[in-house]
Amino acid sequence: MNLTSFSYLFAGILLNACAQLLLKAGANRLGEVSLAPATLLPTLLQLGTNLPILGGLALYGLSVLTWIAGLSRVDVSIAYPLLSLGYVVNAIAAYYLFGEVLSTQRLLAIGIILVGVYILARS
Repeated sequence: MNLTSFSYLFAGILLNACAQLLLKAGANRLGEVSLAPATLLPTLLQLGTNLPILGGLALYGLSVLTWIAGLSRVDVSIAYPLLSLGYVVNAIAAYYLFGEVLSTQRLLAIGIILVGVYILARS
């Protein structure tokens, strides 16, 4: 995999991770969301006026475009497992942004993911 291909894929992964963080920030603003039929319309209106939610959706759209550019250059059997880097980015960012716990097990899992991605990228 060359640098250009990896750059497209990694940009897509980062955009996707940032989108997820924005969605979480928006969800935190809303509180617990219910999809019950009686509350669906008000919930959709709240989602549609929540700037972090809208920003997250926009970044998801950009991540898809970037991801497609990467997929046009790399086998999906190599590209798709790289998405696990999104977990690494989000776990670390959530620790700093939302105070989420990074337990020993999670840190070990992050290490395993990084080793796996390194091996995969070199194949």
